[in-house]
Amino acid sequence: MNRLAQFRISCFEGALRGLDWLAQKRGRTTDLAAHLETGFSGEDAAYFYLRRKGYTVVARRWSSKRWRGDLDLVAWKEPFLCIVEVKTRTAHDLIPAEFAVDAKKRDVLRRLARQYVRQLPAPQPPPVRFDVISVYLVPGEEKEFHHFEGSFGWSEQDDWDRWDR
Repeated sequence: MNRLAQFRISCFEGALRGLDWLAQKRGRTTDLAAHLETGFSGEDAAYFYLRRKGYTVVARRWSSKRWRGDLDLVAWKEPFLCIVEVKTRTAHDLIPAEFAVDAKKRDVLRRLARQYVRQLPAPQPPPVRFDVISVYLVPGEEKEFHHFEGSFGWSEQDDWDRWDR
């Protein structure tokens, strides 16, 4: 990615921080629970992280009318359509954030991904990759990202095969 593109992303990220700061100063805060605020902040940070890595983000918080849940980020990194689950923490615990993507959560993500792919206009479905990004927003420290590309597959059997290698 060239310097101009990197600069644009940094400007956009700074503008978003500035607008959040201004809204807070003017007393216009959301009525969301603290854990949801943290999650949305982590998704925003992951969005900019992926953009800097050359991903084209095509959807944020995509949801289906048919199924519960949402896809945090959907992005292209040729040749893959990447379904990205973001887990955010404000402290380093004993258990890493990515461990929160358990079998039940993976099933929900697979179901939503199938629905998302079905609604694409392409005649053939693209290859899909499931990624997990752990974002640590520890107060007083730099943002920390752990990106697990292809962290699970379309089925639990795919996951077992992946770990047996």
